[in-house]
Amino acid sequence: MFLAIDVGNTNIVLGVFKGDELISSSRIFTRKDALADEYAVLFNDMLRIEGIDPHNVNGCVISSVVPKLTNRLAEAVEKISSAKPIVVAAGLKTGINIMIDDPAQLGSDMVANAAGAVARYPLPVIIIDLGTAMTFSVIDEARTFVGGVITAGVRTALDGLTDRTSQLPDINIEAPAGVVGKNTVDCMKSGIVFGAASLIDGMIERISEEKGKAFTVVATGGMSRYIIPQCKSRISVDADLMLYGLLEIFKRNS
Repeated sequence: MFLAIDVGNTNIVLGVFKGDELISSSRIFTRKDALADEYAVLFNDMLRIEGIDPHNVNGCVISSVVPKLTNRLAEAVEKISSAKPIVVAAGLKTGINIMIDDPAQLGSDMVANAAGAVARYPLPVIIIDLGTAMTFSVIDEARTFVGGVITAGVRTALDGLTDRTSQLPDINIEAPAGVVGKNTVDCMKSGIVFGAASLIDGMIERISEEKGKAFTVVATGGMSRYIIPQCKSRISVDADLMLYGLLEIFKRNS
């Protein structure tokens, strides 16, 4: 079995594959102060809850945007399985060409998403990842990562709004009944949800105009299920895109 680990600033996602089939996906909070032994216990327990014996895991790839945790998580995997984890970094075979000013600066999450999208969707493709940050990755017909866009994520934007304004409450992220709100909460929901959806629609339009072509568009990340239904563009939602990307990277490097 193969274990894919996506380490984000907010959550860590564990995906287990049997061949090409994703048989388990689970999520835990990212604890930046936790030790390798603590993560070993967490990983062991999460896998066993899913009915998976960790000793049957013989391959693992880790994508991490939290550098201080990367080695600890690799050590945790080695403690509970027979896998020696591969960490997504410069020099790995990914199936994509990275044509930006400094390829080493490209986040491992964007690399993994790109690898998954190239394997699963028609090219060219725009990948939108709605996580702590909202990122747009642009891949052309030749499997080349030509660039992208980074902005604040939906929850990050909301937290910034409520932290810096004394009278605005924290709210649930959900679409209100209409764009024009009649109370503070609905006004905020409109700004956060419809505002993010409009940003996405606008960026897709701008990217398409700049590149002079139509793109397949796929969205992933925890906020995608709240925001993408409110977009006017045609966008596929693939919650497990990064996990499949890590599987593709494993196949190319094992």
